Amino acid sequence: MPDDIPLEEPARRMTAAGPAEAAGPVGGAGPVGGAGPVGGAGPHAWERWPGWDVMLVASVTIPTVFVLLSGRPAADKAVVAALLLAIIPLYVFVGRPAIRRDDRGPAIVYLVLLVALFTPAVFVAPDASFALFGLCPQCFMALPHRPALVGVVALSLAPAIRFVAVDWDESTAFNLLTVAAITIFFSVVFGDWLERITKQSRERAELIAELEASRAEVARLSAERGALAERERLAGEIHDTLAQGFTSIIMLVQAAQKQPDPARHLALTVQTARENLAEARALIDALSPAPLDGSSLDEALRRITTRAGDELGIEAAFAVTGRSRPLPPRTEVVLIRSAQEALANARKHAAPASVAVHLEYGERDVALRVSDDGGGFSPGSVAGTGGYGLRAMRQRAEQAAGAFEVRSAPGQGTQVTVRLPAEEKA
Repeated sequence: MPDDIPLEEPARRMTAAGPAEAAGPVGGAGPVGGAGPVGGAGPHAWERWPGWDVMLVASVTIPTVFVLLSGRPAADKAVVAALLLAIIPLYVFVGRPAIRRDDRGPAIVYLVLLVALFTPAVFVAPDASFALFGLCPQCFMALPHRPALVGVVALSLAPAIRFVAVDWDESTAFNLLTVAAITIFFSVVFGDWLERITKQSRERAELIAELEASRAEVARLSAERGALAERERLAGEIHDTLAQGFTSIIMLVQAAQKQPDPARHLALTVQTARENLAEARALIDALSPAPLDGSSLDEALRRITTRAGDELGIEAAFAVTGRSRPLPPRTEVVLIRSAQEALANARKHAAPASVAVHLEYGERDVALRVSDDGGGFSPGSVAGTGGYGLRAMRQRAEQAAGAFEVRSAPGQGTQVTVRLPAEEKA
């Protein structure tokens, strides 16, 4: 690579997306209400089936054991045990599938069968009433709040009807009514409260899923934008190095063909070809910025200007004003590329008699001006603004937080100015 043409630093890679970003939203239809677990949070609290399974089995088997250990007739024990234990397969084959699918019809059938099994068991043995601890939650799992209350009342009526029909006692009637009222009251209050919490949790789960999908989309778009920026950067590098070098080679060969002694032009052609080869190797090997080989920006720009004058056979002047000092590598790259492109445009389009490159160091910025006395053009025309070179120079300057300006008119030459901050902004 020639010592006066450093490459721009390659764009840095973005931080790799995490598992959630790479995989996107997770979770589908859940067992209750359709909203399933999201991301890595696992299932919702009300969807942790082992807990509900254990609660129902315990609330059915414990009163069954009490009844079997009581002094009731064997026939009564067998009937109560059969009725209560039949609730378990009913839950497994009817209730649980209906709850998971949130299917209203089978859920109603399930609760009706629960009442049908529980009510005669309570009439035979009042101890079966303890099963209400597991049966009442089933109502709220299977149906919305208000329909579930109907199931709770239907289940709670069985012990009351049995007391009124069989064991009526005025001294305990008040206690029974109080217990029933408290049961229904707490079912209403806590049922409504739990339904609200469940609804809010589902809504949050949906928002989390949308957020994860949005993050995945942002990561995808960022990667695409990074790839596009890298392609544009490579296009600019190739245009500013290889394409310009090949253009110079063609022009030098054509000039040599017209000269009786083409030695000077052929020597420049060989030098340019070697430099182009070095540029190509650098782009292929590393795509990393090359150093200035110990030389300063001023020296690199002076060599570029001198070479342009030698290739065109015209006067080429270079001047520096202000206190010369090292600049950030990115700033030096933009200035060198801009000088190369401006001189290449003058060589290809302006046919000048002289060119001048002026580097001005200010306190807070640095300005590069490339002037020629060639044919000029109208900056507002398509020919003047639609070329890749001018557009690339403007983009480079703007990306470095600088400004780009072209002054020209037909027959009055052209001046290109690039002004950049002397210190790179964070």
